Amino acid sequence: MVIIDKHDVNQYSPLTLAFLGDAVYERLVRERLVLTANMPVKKLHSEAVERVRAAYQSKAVDVILPLLTEDEETMLKRGRNAVGNTVPKSSNPVEYRRATALETLFGYLQLTENFERMVELFDKIWYNTEL
Repeated sequence: MVIIDKHDVNQYSPLTLAFLGDAVYERLVRERLVLTANMPVKKLHSEAVERVRAAYQSKAVDVILPLLTEDEETMLKRGRNAVGNTVPKSSNPVEYRRATALETLFGYLQLTENFERMVELFDKIWYNTEL
């Protein structure tokens, strides 16, 4: 994989970064669930859905916000303020925008290959966000 510098990552729209970050974040959730407990797939799926829905991700933003670097916080804000993102009827618009912000941050961390930081933030979310 090619490392993309911060300047180049800024060329991507926040929604493009969120598109990637959504997959990255869900993979981290699924991996953690599998490593945490050997349970039926239906239970794994239900647990994963709870942790990737907008309401949970919105709470996760509150957990990591004080820990973010200036660049990370800027990326989070870019995701939150992204326009053109259609909010599903089943979601609260504020929570959905904050979830998009989180996904944008995870997309940014993936493209800059800042995996250690990604896992550090994910661990904070995993252990400090209530379902």
